[in-house]
Amino acid sequence: MWSPKRNSNNAFNQFYANMHLVDTGDLVFSYFDQKIQYVGIVRQPAISWNKPSEFGLVGDYWNHEGWYVSVEWHKVPVPFRPKDIIAKLRPTLPSKYSPLKSESGDGLQSVYLAKVPDEMAAVLSAEMSAWMSQIEARRRVVGDGAGIENKLDDIVEKYLLNDATVDETEREAVIKARRGQGRYKQNLIAVEDRCRVTGVSDPRLLIASHIKPWRSCSTNEERLDGHNGFLLTPHIDRLFDRGYITFDANCRVKASERIAAAQFHKIGVDVDKPPYVGEFSKRQQDYLEYHRSTIFIPGT
Repeated sequence: MWSPKRNSNNAFNQFYANMHLVDTGDLVFSYFDQKIQYVGIVRQPAISWNKPSEFGLVGDYWNHEGWYVSVEWHKVPVPFRPKDIIAKLRPTLPSKYSPLKSESGDGLQSVYLAKVPDEMAAVLSAEMSAWMSQIEARRRVVGDGAGIENKLDDIVEKYLLNDATVDETEREAVIKARRGQGRYKQNLIAVEDRCRVTGVSDPRLLIASHIKPWRSCSTNEERLDGHNGFLLTPHIDRLFDRGYITFDANCRVKASERIAAAQFHKIGVDVDKPPYVGEFSKRQQDYLEYHRSTIFIPGT
């Protein structure tokens, strides 16, 4: 799934904002031609990414950057019309931002992605009861991997390899930066000397991690900027890269509500008394604003 982040006039759109609220394993009921025709399983939370070429001229006035959600789609054996079961669905429809008209059961043209209450999902699932048991089984094994990020990074790397305006030395440095190596790591070490959360300083135990992801950087200068990154221990790098933690404007750890506090405590992150992690440079703060608004996963 892909959507812009805001309306064409830059106004807030709840149905687009919902893209940034989905989580791994969430179900998506695909409604078109008045029927539920597919059920999808979200592979991982939303990523900021450009409008896919498959859209063509559709939404040509949208902002180029939007929300991309990787979904594993499964075709419903016998598609059905929610309108035919509106009597069952009506009590479960959300009072605000409903995907269906309460009286008729017709779909709403303005809806892209609506949050479906558990009770509503249960009614829809009951129409596909035997088949849905297979989907639930599949849902439990869909992992939160980095596969889609790697594919998107590959697209950017392929573009760089074919960019005749970048000389060979620069190209090599930028591509190595994707993996936290080479000139980028040297630039980062000039700014950072330890993990901000754990305090670990042994370079053998640290990963050079971009704040604004390599694929999302608008210039190669950003990809090589030592202020666009931190040295993090592997588990902290995982949390930061996946958006389960960020650093707020007061230089403290901010944890996503998607993960239970007890789980954070088990890996040494105190979310009840968020640790102070030290001052950031002005450029780091600028990159962190992007991380907080685009990478960090908010609560539901």
